[in-house]
Amino acid sequence: MSDPAAPDAALALFRDQFGLDDRSLARTLDTTLERRVDYADLFFEYTTQDSVALEEGLVKHGDRHVEQGVGVRAQIEERQGYAHSDEISTESLELAAQTARAISESTGRAEPVAVRTPGRPARDLYAVETAPTEVPVERKVALLGDMDAYARGRDPRVKEVMASVVSQHRNVLMVGSDGTFVTDVQPLCRLNVQVIAEDADGARREVGYQGMGGRHELGRLLDPAQWQPLVDEAVRVATLNLEAGPCPAGSMTVVLGPGWPGILLHEAIGHGLEGDFNRKQTSAFSGRLGERVAADGVTVVDDGTLAERRGSLNCDDEGTATQRTVLIENGILRSYMQDRLNARLMGMEPTGNGRRESYAHLPMPRMTNTFMLAGEEDPEDILRSVETGLYAVSFGGGQVDITSGKFVFSASEAYRIEDGRIGAPVKGATLIGNGPDVLTRVSRIGHDLALDRGVGTCGKDGQSVPVGVGLPTLRLEELTVGGTEG
Repeated sequence: MSDPAAPDAALALFRDQFGLDDRSLARTLDTTLERRVDYADLFFEYTTQDSVALEEGLVKHGDRHVEQGVGVRAQIEERQGYAHSDEISTESLELAAQTARAISESTGRAEPVAVRTPGRPARDLYAVETAPTEVPVERKVALLGDMDAYARGRDPRVKEVMASVVSQHRNVLMVGSDGTFVTDVQPLCRLNVQVIAEDADGARREVGYQGMGGRHELGRLLDPAQWQPLVDEAVRVATLNLEAGPCPAGSMTVVLGPGWPGILLHEAIGHGLEGDFNRKQTSAFSGRLGERVAADGVTVVDDGTLAERRGSLNCDDEGTATQRTVLIENGILRSYMQDRLNARLMGMEPTGNGRRESYAHLPMPRMTNTFMLAGEEDPEDILRSVETGLYAVSFGGGQVDITSGKFVFSASEAYRIEDGRIGAPVKGATLIGNGPDVLTRVSRIGHDLALDRGVGTCGKDGQSVPVGVGLPTLRLEELTVGGTEG
């Protein structure tokens, strides 16, 4: 059986189902280039997605839809003309090309383009034999029912279980005026569970949430050895929060746990290192390449090449191969994340970070998997070094101002640290600080780097894309904590 995730499958789909050939692609680019432009490209997408959701013991929601279309872009200096259509045909291509060309508002004729032989990505980070969307819906429904029964059986205080499984199979084709011709097939799946627990007298209810996923076979998530520990963790967090007390407030030592707390790094630091903000001089990191922006030992990377990770891609949404980009090295700012436009305008190389939500959106610099590298210290020693403080294990929502770097994050699981030991759980903890400043407050770095379980979604300018985050255990000095206890 042929591999449905092989990049050639995407090319066959667009040629067989929509009648695209080299002549129509070249003609579209030629139309876009009737006025002089710096660059023009076409982005084709055919995505199948389905989801099944359970609530109150019943599967109440099921959805399956197809998103298809093409976007045509023309760039002149920093101006971009973009037009898209949900119809993939030679007529819609011609109209979109004319619109994008007109928006770009230039004169003079560019050289015609010869479409090259299609290229395959240099690697295949997510080969699957069965597309996640092809797994029978009956198996997904059975999975959710098993999760519901298992969660309720774990603790009598569990009163409600909500679970869902989401599958996606995305085919893309990218053609550029520089001869770029790249296809890719991108699988994605995610399993979510949320548990509501209630205390004995019904006076208090708390929530525990967990999720996992990635660019791999959906069958992996169907294995009880995978999903049962996930449900256990959701039940643990929900029942733990029933016992949580108020969080102390003030300036204190904060220890961040490994894994998902890397979302703080993503929001407070990562966005400020994206090329567009730095080209426009609106980031707190603008013009600071080569300067110290973090404590010694802090190294932050963005890596889109990790096999099967949620944020990974063979190539970005402009056809550029993803890579491992060192953003901060031992505290020194080394690089920004770039798409083609901002890299060209800044005299830099693209880093494979040009991403878009769909064919209806322009690409922009976005993160893939962003994390801090491990240090050498024992995480237990780091905790024992703190007399009093806060241990934050997981985060919920947060806000950041890119220009100033100021952030506020809410901890969904946190504990007091008392005499070097993890103490009572607390609720209502928020971390308040400044992105460029917080990395200078890192005093100890654990050897336990962990990535999240595959649930990250990043929003920027109205677009959402899947991402990954990660962190080792960190000790931060004198961070402001907002709480409910004065």
